[in-house]
Amino acid sequence: MSKIITPRQAEYSGDNMALTSISLFSGCGGMDVGARNAGYMVLVASELDKHACNSFRRNHRDTILVEGDINQNMDQICQHEGVDLVFGGPPCQGFSVAGKMKLGDPRSKLVFSFCEVVERTQPRAFVLENVKALGTLAKFECVRREIIKRMYQAGYNTKIYVLNAGEYGVPQNRERVFFIGTRIGQTSVNLAMLETFQKEAKTLRQAIGHLGPAGSQGNPHITKAKITLATKPILRRSPYAGMMFNGQGRPLNPDAWSSTLPASMGGNRTPIIDEEHLYNDKPGWVEDYHAKLMSGDVSTEFKEAPKRLRRMTIDEAAIIQTFPIGYVFEGPQSRVFSQIGNAVPCDLAGAVFRSVKMALNGKTLEHTQSQLKLFNTDSPFG
Repeated sequence: MSKIITPRQAEYSGDNMALTSISLFSGCGGMDVGARNAGYMVLVASELDKHACNSFRRNHRDTILVEGDINQNMDQICQHEGVDLVFGGPPCQGFSVAGKMKLGDPRSKLVFSFCEVVERTQPRAFVLENVKALGTLAKFECVRREIIKRMYQAGYNTKIYVLNAGEYGVPQNRERVFFIGTRIGQTSVNLAMLETFQKEAKTLRQAIGHLGPAGSQGNPHITKAKITLATKPILRRSPYAGMMFNGQGRPLNPDAWSSTLPASMGGNRTPIIDEEHLYNDKPGWVEDYHAKLMSGDVSTEFKEAPKRLRRMTIDEAAIIQTFPIGYVFEGPQSRVFSQIGNAVPCDLAGAVFRSVKMALNGKTLEHTQSQLKLFNTDSPFG
């Protein structure tokens, strides 16, 4: 089994560890880092993928990891009744716009496995994370209502928020939905609480520019997927949108946030970086090429992608997902990319969990109805 160590040191800044939690669909442990940093002790975690399990064990040695199908391990997981928090991000392929978005996908039903753990363990609060589509698209309204209804019957008010990781210190434009539940009659998490923990995210240049070129000492790994020019490019107004290269990996603007990192990185879906633009602050080749394409004047110098363009490395992806320095990932590189892309950004998770902590401590912040995103209901029926 291979292991990959990112160039960041494992440091957790949790204050006290008085609050207890259960982690579900834990992956390599991104949400768990956020939980620890927010002051929660993760008693038990559940994960199916063997490579993610190996990564989780390396970085979360104090947590009991239950490996395998969550539905076959319910009794073991649910022994930990009365914890402060149950959290997790059930597989989202059935709800993701990047997939086929099939409501009947067996993975879509795992959100209700999450609900069952909440029903059986009766925590003080829960946080269920998923792709934005689950919280916004009409075709998934029945799923949203069923989650809210089941949690209401179990004794919880559920509020739904779509949050952008870039507004919480993560250098990535990544929107996700969070179902946040607290016991009926207790303080609920509101948008003002969440906004308390917003912070400005770094640009890509600020976040990863210090690593150096791919394959260097500070950025030791290389992603070998080739970059070729699209024979029929699809152009957008921005040079960092559209489809100008092979595959679905788009070039990244070093002076902005990264686009959403997919779990399918490692091949031609891996984002593209212009090293000369990032490290030497030279004019961007992608911008120049885009301008030529838009004008219809493409000379012979633009017949192939230059060597200065290459795919993102796992070291850079881990930083963009705000994993701690030195976080160890186990498995082949393709599976490490999958673990990183599947993770909830650590700093985004930490902000959500700190908001939950405020609610559990009975603290409130004033907010207006117009501030609430999506919908905010204390009833399973809207």
